[in-house]
This record gives sequence, structure tokens and C-alpha cells, in this order.
Amino acid sequence: MAKKPIGTPMRRTDALTKASGAEKYLSDMHFDGMLYARMVRSGIPRGTITDISLPPLPDGYRFITYKDIPAGGNNELVMIKKDYRCFAEKDVRYVGETIGLLVGPDRSVLVDLLEQISVSYEEQVPAVTIDEGLACKGGAFVGENNLFCDFTIHKGDIDAVLADAHRIFEDEIITGWQEHVHLETNAALVMPDGDKFVVYASAQCPFYVRKSIAGLLNRPYEDIVVRQTTTGGAFGGKEHFPDVLAGPLLVAANVIKKPIQLVFDRHEDGAYSVKRHPSRTRFKTALDEQGNILGMDIDVVYNAGGYESCSYVVLQRGVFHATGVYNIPASRVRGRAVATNTFPSDAFRGFGAPQTLFAVETHLCHIAAALGVDPLALKSKYFLRQGDPTVTNGHVFEKVVIPEMLDQVLQASGYKQKVAEYKRGSGKGIGISFYNHGGAFTGNGEQMIIKAKARLHKRADGFVEILVGSTEMGQGLQTAFTKIVADTLGIDEDKVLYPNPDTANVADSGPTVASRSTMIVGKILEGAALKMKERWNESEDFFTEDEYKHPEGHPWDQVTFQGDAYIAYGWGVCAVEVEVDPLTFEVVTKGIWSSHDIGVPIDELVVHGQINGGIIQSLGYAAMEKLDFHPKKGFKQVGLSDYIIPTSMDFPSQGASLVHNPYPYGPSGAKGMGELVFNGASAAFIDAVSRAVDKDIRAIPIPPETLTELMA
Repeated sequence: MAKKPIGTPMRRTDALTKASGAEKYLSDMHFDGMLYARMVRSGIPRGTITDISLPPLPDGYRFITYKDIPAGGNNELVMIKKDYRCFAEKDVRYVGETIGLLVGPDRSVLVDLLEQISVSYEEQVPAVTIDEGLACKGGAFVGENNLFCDFTIHKGDIDAVLADAHRIFEDEIITGWQEHVHLETNAALVMPDGDKFVVYASAQCPFYVRKSIAGLLNRPYEDIVVRQTTTGGAFGGKEHFPDVLAGPLLVAANVIKKPIQLVFDRHEDGAYSVKRHPSRTRFKTALDEQGNILGMDIDVVYNAGGYESCSYVVLQRGVFHATGVYNIPASRVRGRAVATNTFPSDAFRGFGAPQTLFAVETHLCHIAAALGVDPLALKSKYFLRQGDPTVTNGHVFEKVVIPEMLDQVLQASGYKQKVAEYKRGSGKGIGISFYNHGGAFTGNGEQMIIKAKARLHKRADGFVEILVGSTEMGQGLQTAFTKIVADTLGIDEDKVLYPNPDTANVADSGPTVASRSTMIVGKILEGAALKMKERWNESEDFFTEDEYKHPEGHPWDQVTFQGDAYIAYGWGVCAVEVEVDPLTFEVVTKGIWSSHDIGVPIDELVVHGQINGGIIQSLGYAAMEKLDFHPKKGFKQVGLSDYIIPTSMDFPSQGASLVHNPYPYGPSGAKGMGELVFNGASAAFIDAVSRAVDKDIRAIPIPPETLTELMA
């Protein structure tokens, strides 16, 4: 019997338990003597705490603050840096900052007590927008200039190019916040276990949580055991944010010596959780007399919020994707993450790349409109090819199959015929976008920082256990890893087990982020499985382990950000067709077509689901997910009745294709894809709407009321 291709779909390993409702989530967990917690948060964006007034607390109820951190412990959550406080002490930086934790046995009593707690402040002037942060409105509260980071990369001599240009085309592109809207809200539970503590968390990165909170009690990492519970969605919102729950819970559990559970309600999750970074990208693009692009001077600013969290690395990815899929002869890209008195921004699918990819795609459409040419004609002149230099003066090492993907999308969408038929301003339009996403951690991050390992356990009964820290959060990772191991060993998939990770017994395979899981950890698992295959006939159970091996010939300088920022990219092309109502300016999407290069799919059905979900999420980002901010009260849209996300009724069925382009360092030729599929549809949608109404659009989202204002 011929071996079936690895991409042949199988039923997801978690399908039955989740579809039947049998799966247990963190809110379903209960331990004897378990208490519950509610956060006491800052009610102002910036100021000094002058008093905290508590009602009389009944027996069994405690109010935990930074004062309960034991001697030797530090009031900090260690994310990328140590700037994020577990509890506010004297001052607060944003609405929603954790001041204390109210703990007790009855959740309804906690709600009543919470309403009786009063915090008094000496308020200060907040800075909430990018411009206010850069201007240090109210005075800088981070360094001397409110900047968490500021760096610039160069390719060629952009100053000389600008000086000699026939024309300089200037542009500014704005993107807003975006809410993750994972179906399961944020949740964590901490309990003492002998002389250690066990943390149960709805989280993407168990080892991140352990590293972040151990210093609160001045404990070694091994004293904090983190167990990922089945996680109902994340999209980046559960990368670092579980630390913000687990830290106060750990301090409280150390004092009270009982299990304590904290589960956000939907309002809390909307009002008091991290979002996608808002951005402002400014271009100065040099053109010659024929309209050819000579170079780009790009200034990128992300609104980081009150703490840095992972903004530095989010910004890096944004800067490194700022020229998109194009070989621009000369460029300078400056990136800044500015501190503001808003809820800290954090990871979100795409991790900084969607902002700048949207910006460069939209900017090129504006240039095309000014030149009177179709955007496709302009963009196709600059597509990167194998061997071309990147924006960081590295090189594209893989074959770039944009032409093949473009042919698929053109044929499926009828793009050229519709462009000829739909005149600008006719109310109908079709747009197209091109995008990529660097797989895995930037530069030498996998080699020097993550140093991932993977472990397999062959049991005496013939079953094989996958023991890695990588997490299933709805993306199909358990299915993908099961298939990789089973395919390598030549056994049935039902003989492979992949439990949720427990830091006490799994290898640290790194975080479940950066489109690295299948591409990097899957390859390491493949190596561990090959070692196991050699010993398969041993009668006793045994373990095999493998570690990440960085391909040679890909230099990177982390100080200057020069070299190969990414060894491999996923690539995509997307076309979107729209029709705009001339009276209400409601936009109806008539068609969506895409093609992607993800190397080789590990499971075609899982990949199809990722493509559909990612593109719809991207369209929501552009079309409807409006998230406003009140300078003194925080986010305005905090529930699913006012924060509008796409449903199955808002967009039509998609036409999705793949071009197989095997990656030699991925399992069975696979590359990363989870973030790639988000990166491009927003630009294609805005391109289509811009043509339909004959207006340049420079900010998203653009719901009907915003489009009405633009047309007026």
C-alpha cells in the first residue's frame, strides 16, 4: 500500500472532545478549598495613588498588594525586559493597571466588596496617542523621551537618492488597535504543592510564565510548575498576558496557602487585556521622471502603551517587513515604540508585520493612482526574487513563487477583466495585495536565545508521547505534530499522544509564537523521531531528544540588524472584490481569492481552516473592528455587542490555493503559516474600496460611518 502524502487530511486529534463539549477548560477546574480572585485596577490613566479605602473584609477574605511580596522578591514581571510591574505601588500608568487582588471563597461577595473599594489619586496629565507620547505630554514617564526603543536600518544611500529624485511622494498610513476576541477569556489558577507552586494557565507559552513570575518569590524556575490548560483561542493575546494574571495569584497563594482561581468575564477581557499595537507609518518615496521607485525613507511608530512588554521585538518585525515583498533599491527604516498611558500593547497574529505590510501595500496603491497606472502593474516591477537583497542587506535564499501564486489568483478572481470593467468611483472595485512573513524568531534568536529542544517517550505499550512546551490553542498544532511523528516513525496517528505541556516533564521547545512551531519544533520532533526509529525494537520504554540546529550560511548581527533576518518566508497573494452602497456607504464583499506558499502543508484541512480564519480576521481589522479610546476611561468598545467582529454572514466563501515550494529545513518541507494568512487581506480590501469610491484611504478600520465622513 502506497504511503499517503503527509498533507492528506485527518480528523483533528482534539475534534471529538471539543465538538462534543467534553473538553475541560480552566474555568471548569475546581480543587478542595479553592478560593476566587478579582482584580482591583487603576481607574485613571496616570497619577499617584494617595489612598486605598477598603470595606471591612469578612473572615476568609484578603486584599493582596505589592506589600505581600516576600523579602528578596521583586515586584516585576520578567517579559522581554523587567519593566512591567506585578502590582502598581505609588503611581499608575494606565486605566486597568493592577493595584491589588481581592481573594475569597464566594464570587458574589467578591463582586460586592469590589464595588466598595475606593482608590484616591493625585491625577496627572496623560499621553494617549502616538503624537502625545512623542511630545511627552504631561512629562516623559519612560526615560527622557517616552521611547522604549528607537533604531534605524539602512540599505544603500537614501539621502543621495532623495536629493537626486525627480519627485518625492509623501504618505502617512494609520492602523488602530485590534482586540483578539479569543472565545475563552483569560484565566489562571495557582495552588501550593508542597514546597512548590503549580500554575494552571490558559496560555501559549508555559515556560514564559514560569520565567516571568518566579522572581516575585525569589524562587528558582523549577519551583514554579506551569501546566497549560486546554486553551480556547489566543492569537497572541495569551503570549505574555497570562503573566499579568499568574503573578498576583502566585503572591496571593504564597500568603494564603490555598488554590486561587481568576477567570475574566467578557467585559474584563475587552476592557483590561492587551491589543494589537496602533501604528503610524510615514513614507518619503523617491521617483524618477518615468515614475520608477528609487528608494524609500520610512518612519514607523508603534503605540506601546504603559509598559514595553514585547514591543521591542514586535517593532523589529514591523521594521523588517516595511518594504514588503519588494526589492527597493535604497531604503531607510526608522522604528520607534512610544510609551503612552494606554493599556500595554502586545503580541497579535502577525506580530508587527501586518501594520507595515498594510502600510507599504496601501502606499504603493496611492503612488499608482497618482501615476495613473494599475497597482498591479506598478508592484509587479519590484517583486523580490531568489538571491535579491533584503531590507536588512541579507538575501532571499528560497525560490519566490509570487508569479505562480499571482497566476492562480488572477485566474480565479477575473482580476484583469474586472479592473477594465469597474471604473474608479463606480461603486465597484477589486483590489490585490502581496505579502510575506518571516518564519521563526528574527535573526539568530532561535540559535542564541530560544535553543529549542524536543523530547519523545516510547512507552512499553507501543504508544509514543510528544513532550514539548509548544501549545495547542485552536490552530491544529496537536494534529500537525502527531502527523509529523507518526509519519517519521511509520506508525498510525492514534499511537501518538500529545498532552498539554507541563513544565516539570516536557522539553523547553520555546514559545508558541512567530510561526515557528511546525517549521522549527516540528523539524526537531522529526529528528527525535528518527532517533527513536533506530531503537524502535527495544522492549523497555525510553526517551529520545533532539535540539535546534541553525542552518549554516545565514549571518546576522543583532546590534546593527544586518544580515538574514529570516531564513525562510511564507508568501501570499490576495484579491478582494467589493461593492459600495452609494447612500449608506456600506461595503459588501463579493469575492475573496488567495494563494499562499507555506512550503508543504502538513494537513491540508488544517491549512484551509487557517487561511479562511486568518483572512477573515484581517478583513475585520480593515473593515469593522473599530476600537476607540477615551483619554481618561480607556477602551470604549469592551463587549461583543459594540466591538464588531466578522461572522460567517459578513463575507463570502473564499477561493484558496497553494503553491508547493518545499523548504529544506522544515519537516516534510513545511514552513510557518499561522501569521502569514493574516498579513494581506486588509490591504486588498482597502485597495478595492478605494477604487470603488475613488478616494485614497489612509487609515483603518473604515466602517461605513468613517467612509461616510471620508466621502463628505
